[in-house]
Amino acid sequence: MSMTGFPASDVTLDTPVTKRVSLKAPLLSSPMDTVTEHNMAIHMALLGGLGIIHHNCSPEDQAEMVRKVKRYENGFILDPVVLSPKATVGEAKELKSKWGFGGFPFHPNLEDPVTAIMSTDLVTAPAGTTLAEANEVLRSSKKGKLPIVDNDGNLVSLLSRSDLTKNLHYPLASKLPHSKQLICAAAIGTREEDKRRLQLLADAGLDIVVLDSSQGNSMYQIEMIKYIKKTHPEIDVIAGNVVTREQAAPLIAAGADGLRIGMGSGSACITQEVMAVGRPQAISVRSVSSFAARFGVPTIADGGVQNVGHIVKGLAMGASTVMMGGLLAGTTESPGEYFVSNEGQLVKAYRGMGSIAAMEDKKAGAGSKDSKASNAGTARYFSEKDRVLVAQGVSGSVLDRGSVTKFVPYLVAGVQHSLQDIGVQSLDALHEGVNNGTVRFEMRSASAMAEGNVHGLHSFDKKLYS
Repeated sequence: MSMTGFPASDVTLDTPVTKRVSLKAPLLSSPMDTVTEHNMAIHMALLGGLGIIHHNCSPEDQAEMVRKVKRYENGFILDPVVLSPKATVGEAKELKSKWGFGGFPFHPNLEDPVTAIMSTDLVTAPAGTTLAEANEVLRSSKKGKLPIVDNDGNLVSLLSRSDLTKNLHYPLASKLPHSKQLICAAAIGTREEDKRRLQLLADAGLDIVVLDSSQGNSMYQIEMIKYIKKTHPEIDVIAGNVVTREQAAPLIAAGADGLRIGMGSGSACITQEVMAVGRPQAISVRSVSSFAARFGVPTIADGGVQNVGHIVKGLAMGASTVMMGGLLAGTTESPGEYFVSNEGQLVKAYRGMGSIAAMEDKKAGAGSKDSKASNAGTARYFSEKDRVLVAQGVSGSVLDRGSVTKFVPYLVAGVQHSLQDIGVQSLDALHEGVNNGTVRFEMRSASAMAEGNVHGLHSFDKKLYS
């Protein structure tokens, strides 16, 4: 460990998640149907990380989730929803319900035209106004919306005060530099029918696609990477999962912009036990990350993360980011409702995508509204045509963790404090320290692990953050 002479708040966690996209926090939520839908994806992005929307749903439903993420925050809204002068207040109310905008008025008579109640005393800004200048106009005018118009008075774009407020509350938010929209990622499979799903996601504004497979080194995935790079070059591709250099090499050669590492290490995964296939996570991350770094490809340590220490270990092994499933499944923003366990504790359901429950979930298949033959669980484990399903995951429950708006900042602060103790001020410095030997790993005996845990107390309260 190096000498420390800086506060934890000075530790920067900027890191790439793909070749072209970087985040302020190295934290991702897993594309599992009990972890990430649009609500989780929105809040992970607001907090500096990234949520990967699962695909155990119809393509249309997944595309709608992507659309909600992209519409949540904007700089200049280049495609504002507009109403004609003949539109009624009722129609405006329907649009508010559909899109979630707060700019549409309410009126007792829903048959009145909007011209009867809309504001005509507008403050506008000319086309070419910078975002900073437009925000200043919003502040000084105290208006909720700022239309941007050309020389002929035509609407070019729109700026919203609510987005200005979000900027102030979430300074680490993961956004595209040009549009200021939240970065959105979603998972798909690698079959022919997934190309239709991909097109719908691209039309909704998807930035990053994650190819979701338990064994990434397949011809299906290699062909899908090539297809995406040819037809949607604007979308970055994260491939995987892999645990060896030999698995990673063909995916990198095909054009992968990022790699997901892990096989059988997840808390709800039993692949190593049932299939006798997999690899310990630490050596997997170290081996693949050191290889991928030669080609400038960032890596994701995916699976088995239970605390801040595990996150730091994954990053120290060379990963650019860490993906979490069970650690976030108990938060308010994950899908599903809380329920009380037999022990009287507040919990949420959580399941591996290789569990029987996930693979038998009769949701729409990869490419069609009507398909019931497959879902994300069977596709991920190459089991679409199996007459007998072999489970590679379990179903269970996880304790309530509250909102990610408190939990994720705790994780970020924990990583910052860890790097402060190590004596490095960035993840790049951490990786460099491991590579040159100034940051080292040592084996711990059972006695050493007991020593490093709470001991010698009659009782204690282990509250991790407040």
